[in-house]
Amino acid sequence: MSETALRICPFCEATCGLTLTIDDGRVTGARGDRDDVFSAGFICPKGASFGELDNDPDRLRSPLIRRDGVLTEATWDEAFAAMADGLGTAVRDHGGASVGVYLGNPNAHTVAGALYPPLIIRGLGTRQVFSASTLDQMPKHVSLGLMFGSPAAFLVPDLDRTDYLVIIGANPLVSNGSLATAADFPGKLRRLRKRGGRLVVIDPARTRTAELADRHLAPRPGTDAALLLAVVHVLFAENLVNLGSVADYVTGVDEVRALATDFAPEAVAGYCGVDADEITTLARELAAAPSAAVYGRMGTCTVEFGTLGSWLVDVVNVLTGNLDRPGGAMFPLSPVAAGPRGHRPGRGFRTGRWHSRVSGHPEVLSELPVAALPEEIETPGEGQIKAMITIAGNPVLSAPDGDRLDRALERVEFMVSVDPYLNETTRHADVILPPPPPSRSPHFDFALNGLAVRNNARYSPPALPLDGRPDEAEILSRIALVLYGIGYDADPALVDEQVIATTLAKETADEASPVAGRGVDELTAMLPAGPGYERRLDMMLRLGAYGDAFGARPDGLTLARLKAAPHGIDLGPLQPRLPDVLRTPSGKVELAPSQCVSDTARLRSKLDQRHDEYVLIGRRHLRSNNSWMHNLPALAGGSNRCTLRIHPADAAELGVTDTAIVKGPGGELVVPVELTEDIRRGVLSLPHGWGHSRAGTGQSLAASQPGVNANQLNDGSVLDPLSGTAVLNGIPVLVGPAVGPAA
Repeated sequence: MSETALRICPFCEATCGLTLTIDDGRVTGARGDRDDVFSAGFICPKGASFGELDNDPDRLRSPLIRRDGVLTEATWDEAFAAMADGLGTAVRDHGGASVGVYLGNPNAHTVAGALYPPLIIRGLGTRQVFSASTLDQMPKHVSLGLMFGSPAAFLVPDLDRTDYLVIIGANPLVSNGSLATAADFPGKLRRLRKRGGRLVVIDPARTRTAELADRHLAPRPGTDAALLLAVVHVLFAENLVNLGSVADYVTGVDEVRALATDFAPEAVAGYCGVDADEITTLARELAAAPSAAVYGRMGTCTVEFGTLGSWLVDVVNVLTGNLDRPGGAMFPLSPVAAGPRGHRPGRGFRTGRWHSRVSGHPEVLSELPVAALPEEIETPGEGQIKAMITIAGNPVLSAPDGDRLDRALERVEFMVSVDPYLNETTRHADVILPPPPPSRSPHFDFALNGLAVRNNARYSPPALPLDGRPDEAEILSRIALVLYGIGYDADPALVDEQVIATTLAKETADEASPVAGRGVDELTAMLPAGPGYERRLDMMLRLGAYGDAFGARPDGLTLARLKAAPHGIDLGPLQPRLPDVLRTPSGKVELAPSQCVSDTARLRSKLDQRHDEYVLIGRRHLRSNNSWMHNLPALAGGSNRCTLRIHPADAAELGVTDTAIVKGPGGELVVPVELTEDIRRGVLSLPHGWGHSRAGTGQSLAASQPGVNANQLNDGSVLDPLSGTAVLNGIPVLVGPAVGPAA
C-alpha cells in the first residue's frame, strides 16, 4: 500500500516542499506540496527525480576501504576503525595542521553538513581548509563583510514587492535562484511583470531569463564592475542619489562619488561592449522606480573583479534608496539567527589573518583558495598536506586544472571521504563513508533560510528509517571523536552535548541574550529527547529571533511547534533590519571599504585595453546541478547538454562546424558545437561539472555520457585578489575546428 511523506527538496537553493510517494520502503514518486508555506506546489525536474536519486543503484550503501590498492566493501565498524587509524597516524606523524579539508556545495543542503564540519576542522587545528565557496560565492561574502561587518549579512531582492528588478550574471529560470532562496523564481518574475514591474537582465547570453526581460544588455564577460561604476557615475552626475531612510547609517558616500569620476558611461562603453546611452538609461530608471533591486550572481562573482562587482551591486542598491526597504534589497531573518540585541558596533570583517604556505594567498573566511590545493599537496616542507578529508565534494571536476589535482591526490598518505558516490575525487580515498539517501535523512535549511525572499521555518524528519546504517550526523561525529582523542567507538551524542553546553554557557553569560542569567542545566533539561542534531536545532530555534526563549515567550518557535506544522510556518515578508544587522567598527554601512577602493585602480587600468580574443563562460541547466546529478535517467534524456555554444557568425569565421577544439591556459578540449544567435559574438559557453571519463569511478550512466570538463581549460593561476575565487568566467581561449570526433 502506498503512503506519502512530506519533504523539503535538498537539491538546490529553491528549497521546495515535496510530497513523496512511498511503496514498500522505497520512494517511487515526488510532486510539489501545494500546502507548503514557501513553495506552494512548485517543483522542477530535479525535485521530480527525487526517487531516482534516492534509489540510484550506483549510490554507495556500504563503506569502502582500500585493501591492497583496491576499494572494497567493508562493515561500518571496519571502516570507522580504518578512518581512525589513518587519521590518527597522519596527526601523530605530521600534526593536525597537515590534514587538508575540502567541503563541497551539498554541505549547504544537509543538516549534518551545516553542523559538524566546523567541529572537525577545529579538532584538527588545520588552516588547510578549502571549499566550493572559492569557486562560487566568496566575493559576495567578502563584499558583505566589508560593507556590513558580517560576511553572512546577505541581501536578497524583495521579489514579491519590487517594481524594477535588475539581474546581472544570473539565470534563475534555469538555476532556480542562488544566494536568493526563492521557490518558483520563474513565477515570481512573471508576476513582477504582470503587476506592471520591469525586468532588466545583464548577461552575455540571451538566457531563458533574458528572454523574459523587458530589456537585455549583453556586455563582455567580466566587465560588470565597470558597468556598475558607470551607473554610479550617472547617479552622482545627474543628482539622482537618494539614500532614503538609511541615510543616517551610511558612511563613505563622498569616497564612492570620487571613485566613479573616471567611469562615465562613455569611458566604459568600449570596454563593456554596451552603448553609453543604455547604461545611462539603466541608471535613470533605477533611480526613478518606486522600488528597485539589483541582484548579481555567478557572472558577477567568478570573474577577475568578482568582489568589486558584488560590492557595486549593493552600492547601487544603497545609492538609489533601495537598501533595507520593501521592494528593494533586504536582509532575511532566519529562524536560527539571533534576534535584535541592540545597535552596537562590531569588530568588522578581516581577511589575510594567515596566508597559504606556497603562494601566499590570503585567508578569507578561514579558507584558502581551492585553486591552491594541488600545490599545497605537492610542495614539500613544513605544513605540507599529508592527508585529506573531503565531505560531499568533487573538486577534481569543479576546481581549475582537475588533472593536476587528480595527480596530487594520488600522493596523499591517507584520505577519507564522506560521500554517497565513488566519483572522480573519492576514487583516491582510502576510506569512503557514504551517508544515507535523502529520504532517510532530516532536513532543515540552516544556511538557505538566511537567504530566503520570505521568512519561513520548515523541518523534515527522515521519511524512512535508517535500516541499520549510521546517519550523516553520526558519521561526522565519529570523525570528530577521533580528532578530539575520545575514539570513534564512543557515544556520538557526546559531540552534540558538548556543543549545547558551550553554546548555552555563552548565551546565559550574555546580558543581551534572551536567556541571560539562567542556568545551563535548566535550559539543557528543556531540550527534547532525540537525536543530537534535533536537540541542537531546538536550542537554536528557541534562542532565535522567533524563538520561545526557553519558555520566556510562550508563543515562540520551538522544534515541537515546527514538527506540528509539517507544511512549514510562514514568518512573513522581509522587514527592515538596520541598524541591528550592522557589525562594522563604525556601526554604519561602510560604503567605501579601503580594499574595494584600492582594487578600483586595477579596474581603471583595464578600460583602455583591447579585447579582441574569444572568452569562455559557463552556463547552468535546469536538469543538472554541478557534477553530481548526471547519473539519473530522468535528468539525462535528450541530446548531450555538454556542448560549446557559439554564435553562427563566429563559427563561420573560425571554420567551426560540428566539433571544435578549445585551448585555454590549463589544457585543451574537443567538444561538440551548438550554434546559437543567443550569445554575444566573441563569447563561447560550456557548462560546468562534466568530464566523467576517468577510470575507477562508480557512476555508470554519467560515465556513458561523460562530456568534457570545462575547468580543465583553466590553470587556476588567475584569482579575484580580494576573495581568492578562481576566475571561471571570461577566460581567454583559442578555438578552431577539431580534427577528430568530439570527446
